[in-house]
Amino acid sequence: MPHIELPEGLPGISAGLTYRPETAKPLRELAHVLLHEPGTLTPGERELIATYVSSRNDCYFCQTSHGAAAACHLGDASVVEQVKTDYRSAPVSPKLKALLAIAGKVQQDGKLVTTADVEAARAHGATDLEIHDTVLIAAAFCMFNRYVDGLGTWQPRNPEMYAQMGQHLAEEGYLASSIRQPVSAT
Repeated sequence: MPHIELPEGLPGISAGLTYRPETAKPLRELAHVLLHEPGTLTPGERELIATYVSSRNDCYFCQTSHGAAAACHLGDASVVEQVKTDYRSAPVSPKLKALLAIAGKVQQDGKLVTTADVEAARAHGATDLEIHDTVLIAAAFCMFNRYVDGLGTWQPRNPEMYAQMGQHLAEEGYLASSIRQPVSAT
């Protein structure tokens, strides 16, 4: 049950964004640039970073929706689950593993990121832009996760809804809602 009166039938962040459209616009634009716009990290890799941070924050809505987007990009949902469980043994590149290590530290406290962490990422081929974007994705998703959970939003356990959201996010990005109409509780 949400802590404030939010639009009914809209799960997770969709409810908060609909409630306050003037803050929704810059939040959507930030997510779009970080996760969808062309970059040197693939959209799948960026979605994995968002999913990993969201899983560490135990935000069901964000880890499931972004995990579904990552699975669409990667063509393999099992990689998403492996990253959430133990990224060190997941079938991802050493560079992404080094970036996930940084993201995990940012999720706990940005001050935990060390020069050694950054040098390890660079040793695996990470650029300064990729390190920057990893830190920003991790920090932004801590904010998004706290926004979703702090409002007590509705987070249904509906795999088909998340699969559709993931497909929309992977194909269309973040500028428009992936929820086209209110979702029923069943």
